Amino acid sequence: MGDWLLWKSFNLIFILIIANLFKMWPSIFAAVCIHRLKSERWQYLYRVLFVIPMIIPHMVGLLIWKFFYDPSVGVLNRMLTVTGLDQALIWLDKWVLHLGVFTDPFKPAWLGHPDLIIPALLFWGFPWVGVVGVLIYLSGLQNIGEDVYEAAELDGVNSWGKFTKIELPLIMTQVRLNLVLMVIGTLQAYGFQLILLGPEGGPQNKGLTPGLYMFYESFQNQNYGYACAIGLMLFFIIMFLTVINQRYVRVEK
Repeated sequence: MGDWLLWKSFNLIFILIIANLFKMWPSIFAAVCIHRLKSERWQYLYRVLFVIPMIIPHMVGLLIWKFFYDPSVGVLNRMLTVTGLDQALIWLDKWVLHLGVFTDPFKPAWLGHPDLIIPALLFWGFPWVGVVGVLIYLSGLQNIGEDVYEAAELDGVNSWGKFTKIELPLIMTQVRLNLVLMVIGTLQAYGFQLILLGPEGGPQNKGLTPGLYMFYESFQNQNYGYACAIGLMLFFIIMFLTVINQRYVRVEK
């Protein structure tokens, strides 16, 4: 109970879960946009386009993001330089933030500076349209009958009203499923932190999560008993949050 590094990793998990709650919305909006296409051919085409990235190994995607954040040749720093936003960040750092991370020449180490690791992890996956999430939401949207939409149009309901009054309430089963998958995935995650930051979670362990800490204790320190205890703790936390989700997340029938 006195392992401060373990509790520090849970602080990051709390931040990631809150961020992932917001990251669920782009997938919902994307699914609704595809569902509302009049042409079934276009709907099928977009579903196929969303499935194609699933054949790319997850490891490859992580390495692409690692290159994206590279301070010397990474795409992110080049984009900020080309658009002139680098000067804005340098000015903001100099007069407001006082972090010393944005300097001239503009080569911030997004994965190598303690103050930039969490923003980099939060930005990871942009635009946050998850393939699995979109397909799950689409499966729920396809169960909504056309008569429901026709009745809404007769009542003069606009597009936003259809989303808030019809579509979102009727896909809450899928939203609840994605909530469970998101919480489980976030608590267990260690792969993308391991690839991007290394087994210690980067400088000052800023990117350390319980899953990565369990990996580190097991395979770096050979402390298998302690790693097993962390895994057991994660199991009970996931079970508790799943029960809360099943009990209190409202689903329209």
